[in-house]
Parts: sequence; structure tokens; C-alpha cells
Amino acid sequence: MVVCGDDGLAHRLAAELRSVYGEQVTLVVPPSERVTRQPVVGRARASALLDRMSAAVNRAAGNGDAHPVAGPVERVVEAAEASEAVLAEAGVERAAALALVYDDDETNIRAALTARRLNPRLRLVLRLYNRRLGQHIEELLDQASALAIGGEDGSGAGARGRYGFDASTTVLSDADTAAPALAATAVAGTSKVVQTDGLMLRAVERAPGEDGARAGLCTLALLSTTTSDPAGAEGSESSGERGPRLLPDEREVAAAGGRGTVLLETVSYAGPALPAGRGSVPLGMFQSLFSRRLRWSLAGLVACVVALAVAQILITGEHPLRATYVTLLDLFAINEPALGQSLGEQVLQLLSGLMGLLLLPVLLAAVLEALGTFRSGTAPRKPPRGLSGHVVLLGLGKIGTRVLARLRELHIPVVCVEADPEARGLALARRLRVPVIVGDVTQEGVLEAAKIHRAHALLALTSADTTNLEAALYARSLRPDLRTVLRLYDDDFATAVYRTLRAAHPQALTRSRSVTHLAAPAFAGAMMGRQILGAIPVERRVLLFAAVEVDGNPRLEGRTVGDAFRAGAWRVLALDTADPAERTAGLAARRAPGAPGGPSGLVWDLPSTYVLRKEDRVVLAATRRGLAELLGRRPGAGGRR
Repeated sequence: MVVCGDDGLAHRLAAELRSVYGEQVTLVVPPSERVTRQPVVGRARASALLDRMSAAVNRAAGNGDAHPVAGPVERVVEAAEASEAVLAEAGVERAAALALVYDDDETNIRAALTARRLNPRLRLVLRLYNRRLGQHIEELLDQASALAIGGEDGSGAGARGRYGFDASTTVLSDADTAAPALAATAVAGTSKVVQTDGLMLRAVERAPGEDGARAGLCTLALLSTTTSDPAGAEGSESSGERGPRLLPDEREVAAAGGRGTVLLETVSYAGPALPAGRGSVPLGMFQSLFSRRLRWSLAGLVACVVALAVAQILITGEHPLRATYVTLLDLFAINEPALGQSLGEQVLQLLSGLMGLLLLPVLLAAVLEALGTFRSGTAPRKPPRGLSGHVVLLGLGKIGTRVLARLRELHIPVVCVEADPEARGLALARRLRVPVIVGDVTQEGVLEAAKIHRAHALLALTSADTTNLEAALYARSLRPDLRTVLRLYDDDFATAVYRTLRAAHPQALTRSRSVTHLAAPAFAGAMMGRQILGAIPVERRVLLFAAVEVDGNPRLEGRTVGDAFRAGAWRVLALDTADPAERTAGLAARRAPGAPGGPSGLVWDLPSTYVLRKEDRVVLAATRRGLAELLGRRPGAGGRR
């Protein structure tokens, strides 16, 4: 395996491949003079760093089932970028898979094009933030691989490479992988969510003794026994025997008295909202231009004009159109005085003139308000008065932008705080009409402006750990019971912060999350040739969801669903009933243009007696080590295990 990157995700991914999957890894990192969040100043320090991270991942396996890392890193190549010469030196021509996880999309694309030319059978995993571009890159590189392999063996389709992998391209985003977990942690009732290509898996925590027996639910995990211990190890990587138990069997669930559980709550389509119909567009524009008070004033004046027109008809007996026209002339004071007319007509003319006087300031206010709306259209919105129960989101970078989109999909009110007026997420916030406070969150008064004292939760997702920690501590001084989620880069630091905040504020919910910790399993799984649908954090461990082909897997093929279940390792959740020829990697069948979206035919209530056939594909939940054991490369693949 070859991993190329310039930040912590590359190191975490290399450690994941070594410790969980037992692969030999070549790591390509920037030279020592380039300052990164995890600087590599030499081969020895890089290897030592990977050894420490591998030990952390081994501890994450929990329950004493960690095994020694299978073999050291072959080598560390120091280079500013993954050029053709650097990729050749790293052994891409002989590699099974290559991960390009640079922080810059263009750098990853350039290296992927070069690598595909060097090795058409190579499995590529790219880190791209631009999702639309990523889809086009996947198709382009897969087509190039199929043509190149077809030229080698005379066939027109891609073949299975000599290392046992299908040559294909997978584009992932650490922001998209981590965003559902970060957003869901801050929301009561939606603490665990995985969503991809129309598929949503929602998990919910249940307190000990809480009734959760409902049709279609299954137990994904038993929570740590330290939930009532403020200074306990709940949420840490090294919870030991008291830590969470993933994928327990029925006997363990029945015997786990006093422990909370994580249950699979719903499985449903959660695509984007349908666009508004044409009939609602003028009303929406009217509401966005004018305030509620002004709209009511205009509606009252229109009702008075209609009443005057009806009175004109009743008094004069004129045609309705002429009576309305005369009323409007009187309203704008351009009609002849009603001298010599009846008393009723004279009174109506005076009343119409009075209504015209009242109409002028209302029209002027409407014009000024519309101009103000256009003038402030590019300015951030301010939090409305009386706002409460919202989520305060700190940081609108890559991660914050994705989390904001997730929160709005769940119809949750959000107030954002961003120090950079040119941040990439401000455009999305304006489009979604989300209030934004532009300012440094560490300055006094910024969190107060975001109405933190009435907020439901705080999501501190800036790129600076100290900023996130300072904001969380200050928010806790204002609201000791505030639900707080911190994005912290270093996992050991995150664990220490979590335990300290939990001990200081035992009545408040605290979570610390590392984006690289959440994203690395998905990238590692893609390098091993699987489609990882997502990850659900259980305290500080990770439960993976993957789509797996039954064909050729002795632990699945020919077995019943009940026999295929292995407690603590993997569990079959659903069966994909789509035609094998119509399946795609994204677990969605190919559809005709304009066809409604949605997941392919997934059956979630599989009986335990169902026998898995060769042509089946299943959705399963698995631990990282369980997935590695279930779908690890078989003996003879590429001369290695």
C-alpha cells in the first residue's frame, strides 16, 4: 500500500492499514522543512510516529483482542508532491492500492492521473472536497483503467489485478465522512447517522432500562459501564474491559443490566428537499423583501380600499369596474371634488383621500425596506430576537460547511460564528439564510451575540484545537449544562479534554471528535476494495457500515444470516435485491434520466434462516478488525497473505 499526504490523515491511514489490516505501507510525506500539523523530520521520527499511532489503533480495538502490528513500514519517502518520479520510487507500479490524501484537490487529481498511467490495475483512493468533480474523476480514471487493461489482455473490460483487487477509483471526502457524526452528536435523538446515496442509517442511544423494543430494531452496541462515572474512561480509545461492546449477541444484551445500548432506529431515504413550485415563488420573494409588520399594513390598506369600492357600488349603483376606478382616483387625490353629489359620495371621497394619506408612508417604507434588503443581501444575517434551542456552530471551513448542510437537512436552527469574512461556508450560510456572527470566538461578546445562553448545543469545529477548547470552556462558564462537541486534532489530547470536562461538568454532555479518527477507517476500507458506507462513533470507538459481495466469501456464502453473524465482529443487516448487472458501488441501482431517486431494493427484515447466495450483496455492520478479518485478502494474493 502507498499513502501520499501532507497532514494527519495520511499518518492515521497508514497506521490503520498496518495495525488493522496488517498491510505493508510506503508513506510519502513532505520534506522536513515543510511545517505541517504532524511534521516529519526524518525516517526515524516518521516511523516512531506511526508506531505510536498504530499502538493507539490497537488499543482502539478494545477488549484485549489487539495483535502486534504485522511488519514495519517498508519506507518513508520525503517529497514535496507526488510526481511521476516520486510515485515510481514509492513502488506504485507494483502496489496494490494508492491513497492520495493531500489537502489540495488539484494535487490529488494530478497525482492520480500519473499513477493510473503507471499502473492501470492500481486501486486509487482520492481525497477530494468537490463532490461533483469527484464523480467525473472516478468515471474518467475507471474508463482509462478498463481501456488499458483491455489492451493488455485483449478484453474490453477491467480485470482483477494480480494482487486480487479490481482496478477502480474511489473518491472520498474526510469532511463528508465525519460531518454526519459531528452534526448528529449535537442533536438529541439523532446521535448516530450514516447517509450515502439515498441510504440513511440512524442509531439512537437508549438509557439503561429504557423500553426500546420495537419492530425492526437491532442492538448495535452496549455502552460503557462508566456512563455514571464522571471521571471514567467512557469515550476514550483505551476504555479496556469497561468500554463499549460492539455488535453483542442476544445473550450479552440480556445479561447487560445497567448498561445503555445503541439501537438501529430507522432506515429510510433522506434525499434533498424538492424544489418549490412556481406558484410559491412570488410569495417567497414578497416575504423576503418585506417584513411581517409591513405586509400586515399593506394587507389592511388593501382591505380598506376593497371596502370603499363596495360602498361606492352600493351607494351609486355603478358598474363594479367603474366604482373601483373612481375609488382609486379618490385614493390618489386625482379625481374631481364631489361637489353637488350626494352626501354618501362626498363622505366616501373624503375617506378615500384619508386612506391615500395613510398609503403614502406605507409605500415609502416598502421601497426603503426593499432597498435595504437588496443592500444587505450579501451581508450575514443576524440571529433573530427570541431565538432559542439552536445549535451554535463555530467555524465554516471544510468540515463546518458540511456539518451546516447536515444540520439544515434535519431542519435544526443554527447560528454560525466565523472569524474569516472570506470563509468558504459563508456562501452556503447566505443561501440557507442562516445567521452568521463574523468575529473571533475568543473575543468577549461574540458567543453572547450568538445567544449561547439559550442554545441547545455548541459545535466547536475550527481548525485550531486551542480555539475550540477556549470556546467550549467559556461557553460552559455561561451555561454549565450546555451540550458541547469539540473537534480536536490529537486523539490523546481529545481524550484528556473529554475526561476533564466530564469530571468538571457531570450533568452536561461532552464529546470530543477527531476528523482523521472518523475518516481513516473509510479510506482504509476503500483501499482494501470495499465500499464503506459510513462510520458511526460509539463513544470513542467506530462501527463501520459496508456493502459486501457474498461471492467467494466462505464466512458468508452458503450460510444463513444467523450463522453468518459473529458477535463483536460483524452482523448482516440488509440484503440488496437489485439485479447484479445494475448494481453500482454507491449501493444504488442505475436509473433512467428523470427517474425518482432512492436506494435500490434493500430488505432490512431478513429472517435468520435466510441462506446467503453467491449472487447476493449484503449491508453489514462491522468493527474495524472484524471487517479486516471478514474481507482480508486471501492466501496467495500477490504472494502475501
